[in-house]
Amino acid sequence: MSGRIRVAKSVQTISFSLRHQDVKKKWVIVDADGAILGRLAASIATLLRGKHLPTFTPSVDCGDNVIVINADKVKMTGRKMDEKEFHYHTGHVGGIKTRTRAQILAGAHPERVIEKAVERMLPRGPLGRRQLGNLKVYAGTEHPHAAQNPATFDFAGRNNKNKKRG
Repeated sequence: MSGRIRVAKSVQTISFSLRHQDVKKKWVIVDADGAILGRLAASIATLLRGKHLPTFTPSVDCGDNVIVINADKVKMTGRKMDEKEFHYHTGHVGGIKTRTRAQILAGAHPERVIEKAVERMLPRGPLGRRQLGNLKVYAGTEHPHAAQNPATFDFAGRNNKNKKRG
């Protein structure tokens, strides 16, 4: 062996990390009329986490505030509306109850379908709960956030599969 020693040159990369006090949140409004639930929830979760921003930091709540209107007009593909069941317990003996998505959408709080779909796409823990607090869902077209001047997010126009035809 010769007396030469190879030294690998290290490449330094500079990574960006956003701080809580440097976050600038925007308000975004999304219309769920005729939108496919899973695709809509995935886009909303991306907006809430801030993954669409170049300054995304996984440990910081850097996402936008999202307002969803027309939550009662959301659609699902296939037979998920009637076949997918959700169970909950009243707390009493033998108190397990079952409801389908169609029953929830026809009930008093149809916005819970979107809230639960988005909640299950966010990370569990304190950061996920904080990000979920930035989501406001309303069954109709009226919302009390006009003073924030929300920008419109054209979800249906991004892809023709995002809106159910027929």
